[in-house]
Amino acid sequence: MAGRLLLLFIIVPIIELFLLIKIGGIIGLLPTIALVILTAVIGSQLVRRQGVEVMGRIRAAQARGEAPALAMVDGAALLLAGFFLLTPGFLSDALGFVLLVPKLRQRVARTLISRVVVMAPNMRGGPSFGSAGGFGQQANDDTIEGEYQRKPDPARRDSDRLSRDD
Repeated sequence: MAGRLLLLFIIVPIIELFLLIKIGGIIGLLPTIALVILTAVIGSQLVRRQGVEVMGRIRAAQARGEAPALAMVDGAALLLAGFFLLTPGFLSDALGFVLLVPKLRQRVARTLISRVVVMAPNMRGGPSFGSAGGFGQQANDDTIEGEYQRKPDPARRDSDRLSRDD
């Protein structure tokens, strides 16, 4: 995983630089810089507008008592889109604009949510799937519920106990 991330952090900037140089050679330096700035400004406005809509969907889902999972993943995708759009480069801008398409973003969000495994804590505080099929249920549960009462031991004398003065 670390090797893939390292490779990603090496290859993506090289591709971005290559595209900036190639496009800069075709349309010129100033138009290339203006285009990069323009995509950042337009992208940030689109992310802001769609982010307000997503926040409204999150609040509406919470008001209905539902978990806003789809809207939360949608918001995370918008955050990623904003990051890509503010990063200088044409490849990152293309990825950012692709993430701004609501239908595509929601399809990706549904796919991610369908692959998430929900774990519920059991009584001992750790995650449990249980073999009985339910969350938090364990097949070999050693817990015995009940009440207890401490009774004095007649064989034990008070002189056997340690006093606080010792």
